[in-house]
Amino acid sequence: MTLRHIRIFVSVYQKNSITKAAQELHLAQPSVSLAIRELEDYYGIRLFDRIGRHISPTDCGMQFYEYAVHIAALFDEMEKKMRNWDTLGTLRVGASITIGTHILPVLIRTYQERFPELTIEVQVNKSASIEAALIHSEIDLGLIETRPSHPDLCAIPFMKDSMCAIVAPGHSLTQKKVASLSELTQFPFLMREKGSAGRELLDAAFSLQQLTVLPRWESTSTQALVKAVAEGLGVAILPYLLVKKDIEEGTVCQVPLTQPITRDLNIIYHKSKFLTENMQSFIQHCKKYGKSGI
Repeated sequence: MTLRHIRIFVSVYQKNSITKAAQELHLAQPSVSLAIRELEDYYGIRLFDRIGRHISPTDCGMQFYEYAVHIAALFDEMEKKMRNWDTLGTLRVGASITIGTHILPVLIRTYQERFPELTIEVQVNKSASIEAALIHSEIDLGLIETRPSHPDLCAIPFMKDSMCAIVAPGHSLTQKKVASLSELTQFPFLMREKGSAGRELLDAAFSLQQLTVLPRWESTSTQALVKAVAEGLGVAILPYLLVKKDIEEGTVCQVPLTQPITRDLNIIYHKSKFLTENMQSFIQHCKKYGKSGI
């Protein structure tokens, strides 16, 4: 079993096709098929089920991929590091949309000031996509608003954020010092889409208090919800990071909650990932930002 076998397996797994993997690797199709059979014979397992002309990974194949993709990535990282010892290399960072919009730009700017020769590549996407990118070794570190769902991902909290209730200026709730979730549900509710980190946290809070809420509006756009709230179409509970500017500008008003809803923002990485000096330094940089702001 060689690194060549691993590279071929990773390509077949990602392309879900021997033909496409052969094209990507510039190999003959029989050579790719032979490499997969040699792997299966070596370990005495079946990596793919073959149904007609289609293949799909077995449970063993999925487990093998978790190791193989990181072995290949680590080898590539070693090659690049050794061949470019005079440079600091590249740091690949992924972030959820909220963090990528409101926190990551400052983090990257201040970190880049410390390490101007370091190349930092950034990917901003939904938390689930950032987790998938880590699993496939497409990024080195991720910053998301939830705990990772995949068991092979480790999480380090680096700062806290809170959920913030907002209403239109002049709304009756602005006369109250605090409001409960139950009181807020008496008004039309505007919410983020199901699956978003903020929506999951809010749904959990409603469930704990045995409250049922049917949103009047659902949107993937926070600004769409903020504008709707500002027009008096309902109330919303959104991450404070996303509505801080609108509150400060008076577009909407904050209503403090009787039971604050807080959450940890997390740095995540694959448990098999070798954390380079740059990665460890960036983790510490994020923690420092979380404690004091930069």
